[in-house]
Amino acid sequence: MKKLLLLGSMLFSSLGLFAQNDGLFKSLNVSEFEGAIKDTSVVLVDVRTAEEHSAAYIVGTTFNIDVLKDSFRDEAMASLPKNKTIALYCRSGRRSKVAAGILAKAGFKVFDLDTGFNGWTAAGKPIVTK
Repeated sequence: MKKLLLLGSMLFSSLGLFAQNDGLFKSLNVSEFEGAIKDTSVVLVDVRTAEEHSAAYIVGTTFNIDVLKDSFRDEAMASLPKNKTIALYCRSGRRSKVAAGILAKAGFKVFDLDTGFNGWTAAGKPIVTK
């Protein structure tokens, strides 16, 4: 069983399904994230799918750029200001870490919400619903 778990972990890692921070960005808890995005110079980005975003999103979200799309890096590079800090969130915190790694390696100053939208809503923080 241990060999199977190790093999599965190695497979997911090699496919890039586990995000690695490598110290390039910070993952903030809900309280820290809430405080950080109060800074009006921070750009809040939802990296979930358009369908997820259209259902509900964190108040103040400026962009929705789906990290699962092959065009994510190009869209982010074309849309996001490099001179501002970028705050990212997804549903649970996994995709935002992938996105944060991509953006940090591209030279952006970035942080993400460690528990994602689920953690945000569980804490009763403000969202926009349609």
